[in-house]
Amino acid sequence: MNLHTCTMDIPRFRSASDAARVQMLAEFGEPFLLADWVDVLMMHLEVDRAALQRVTPFPLDLFEGRAFVSLVAFTMRRMRPRLGGRLGAWLFQPIATHPFLNVRTYVQHHDEAGIHFLTEWVPNPWSLRLGPRSFGLPYRLAKLDYRQAFDDEPRDFSGTVIDASGASFIYEGSQPTQHYTPCVEGSLEAWLMERYIAFTHHRGISRYFRVWHPPWQRTLVDVTIQNQSLLNQNWPWLAAAQLVSASGSPGFEDIWMGRPR
Repeated sequence: MNLHTCTMDIPRFRSASDAARVQMLAEFGEPFLLADWVDVLMMHLEVDRAALQRVTPFPLDLFEGRAFVSLVAFTMRRMRPRLGGRLGAWLFQPIATHPFLNVRTYVQHHDEAGIHFLTEWVPNPWSLRLGPRSFGLPYRLAKLDYRQAFDDEPRDFSGTVIDASGASFIYEGSQPTQHYTPCVEGSLEAWLMERYIAFTHHRGISRYFRVWHPPWQRTLVDVTIQNQSLLNQNWPWLAAAQLVSASGSPGFEDIWMGRPR
């Protein structure tokens, strides 16, 4: 399956993605950055609501009273300014391409529902320096090794994340089918995946930034978490979390990313 390309010619308001596009373009100077998000694996955990709220600086967004944390393993490529051409892309080269493991939850702020990152593990020291200062992103350094490709051929996949202490997050899985479809409207999966604003809080400063891409095209995958000492070391209550579903997606090219506000 080819990556989907974000375009600027959607004719009318049809989905959460459409709403996100309109909201982003309503703010001056947007979009700020472009990037590809490829070979995206989302693993969704149901967790203890009270324990999660204690470590989340925004009110939780709940699905039928249930609280969730998602682990998102993917690779970012070609991050660059929307304006600036080759020079802008060259200046961003040190941080343009690398894998991520995002640990995110679901929050509300005023009248908008979005995501909040509990942490994001990255292998790039430059990103580690810049992400918290610019966007308020809670980056931590780790070694990441992903062997996953979500395309037209069903296949096995795996991933390993190890931090400086030796704690690890290791998973493996399989992709039973090559059929990629949108999330069913109103489903838990749509609620978890179709999110287009992130709220961050770093050193007493709350920020938000918007993203936009077409609706996710995904397939349900089978995942086994073999080691989650990295998670349990940081959030002991995650040891009791229940993996409720996982989805794989080829991802998108030219995702819009807004500036921090």
